[in-house]
Amino acid sequence: MVKSLCATLLLISFTTSCGPAQSGQNRIDNYYDARYVFWSELYKDGGETLYCGVRFGSNKNKSINIEHITPMAWAMNEVGCDDRTECRKISKRFNQMEADMHNLYPALKTINKERGSHSFGMVKGEARKFGKCDFEINYQKRLVEPRDASRGEIARAMFYMNETYGLKIFKRLGITLKKWHRSDPPDELERTRNDMIEKLQGTRNRFIDEPKAVKDLWF
Repeated sequence: MVKSLCATLLLISFTTSCGPAQSGQNRIDNYYDARYVFWSELYKDGGETLYCGVRFGSNKNKSINIEHITPMAWAMNEVGCDDRTECRKISKRFNQMEADMHNLYPALKTINKERGSHSFGMVKGEARKFGKCDFEINYQKRLVEPRDASRGEIARAMFYMNETYGLKIFKRLGITLKKWHRSDPPDELERTRNDMIEKLQGTRNRFIDEPKAVKDLWF
């Protein structure tokens, strides 16, 4: 009865409460290939780092690398392996997830490292550790609060990974992400990025195309 109801709900609304609704990208075999495509195609003319809004050109410096919005530590837990090397060897699904560019954004290495696999949320106190970069961390609660301008992109990337690969979003985080999605809707730059990623890996983030679809997500 439950499985039948889940199947019906998925057909009607494509919600993810019963499991992933899409099969995921299959064009890019692994993260190393994705990293090459990311810099040589998706950001070949430069861009802006997600968390701090630092502009960079086609010849970015070594202070910028790639951030997985949904941490790969969460994907490792889903697959059931102890480290990335093992996951890459035993799980095609993990390689799909790690290489999916809807979940990849440019970031300053320092911020990427500090974020680690911490979850997103609101950090009280607004303590600024990174100068002009509006990025707060509560190490005790393993929580990070990004700048307002990045919150919608973060939410929609996580919704995509949840729907596509079944990576869990807990209720409290889901409520926060829905608020961020509403307060920071997709803009032209994000829609263009979605178009480019579709050309490169064959999948779209539907929450950019259909912002109202988020109301159907359950956590």
